[in-house]
Amino acid sequence: MRIVSICPSNTEILYALGLGEQVVGLDDHSDWPPEWQHLPRVGPDLSIDMDRVAALAPDLVVASLSVPGMEANVEALQARGIPHIVLNPSRIADIAADIRLVGEATDTRTQAEQLASRFAERVETIRQTAAQFPAKTRLYWEWWPNPIYTPGRGNWLTDVSEIVGAVNVFSDYPEANVKATREMVRERDPDHICVVWCGIELKRIKPAMITERPEWQEMDAIRQGRVHLLEEGLYCRPSPRILDGLEQLASLIHPQQKTFRA
Repeated sequence: MRIVSICPSNTEILYALGLGEQVVGLDDHSDWPPEWQHLPRVGPDLSIDMDRVAALAPDLVVASLSVPGMEANVEALQARGIPHIVLNPSRIADIAADIRLVGEATDTRTQAEQLASRFAERVETIRQTAAQFPAKTRLYWEWWPNPIYTPGRGNWLTDVSEIVGAVNVFSDYPEANVKATREMVRERDPDHICVVWCGIELKRIKPAMITERPEWQEMDAIRQGRVHLLEEGLYCRPSPRILDGLEQLASLIHPQQKTFRA
């Protein structure tokens, strides 16, 4: 089977299922795993070059609707009659379901069931460990700075927050993505600020970009030094790697707990 992935989180699911010998092409933003970086590229995940995809003669394209705008890729695949499946995750539980869906499409059902079960078990272990801390820490997530975009209730980062014993301060908004302002964040006065700018390398983000915002100088997270620059690949991609993000975040907000593994 010849497989092309056109979304980073899909690539990471394929890797976790051990499908390296069958993956023949990736989108430009699939920067993990390192050992797949030599594979042919088919363009940015929001504007895939379907001519390049077709040239790879795929038996299966793994597409996604995890980011607004990806609908155009799916429409193009349908128009060309290229075999594909579409993952559409929004919550943590969808990741395990997507693993099973990919397993069904790639004839790796046994591996997929094992991976999905381990994923759910690790999530539950982190949840139960964090539950011993009764205080609900309030988190503000920022995945784009100008204009500010932050996850609402319909996004997996709200689940991530709850699993580690915290609350997303914008979970009162039902949608997955909330266009906010600095003033709106200041009014919510979160305990921690979690910066996960999508598509931006961590080394390019400086703490002062957050801590020196004049509107935020009286916020508790700024005054207490609780601003976290996090690797967006561990939080903004609905793949098995989000488990590493969960453990990292849990350790940040519960430093007194030595481990969140079983």
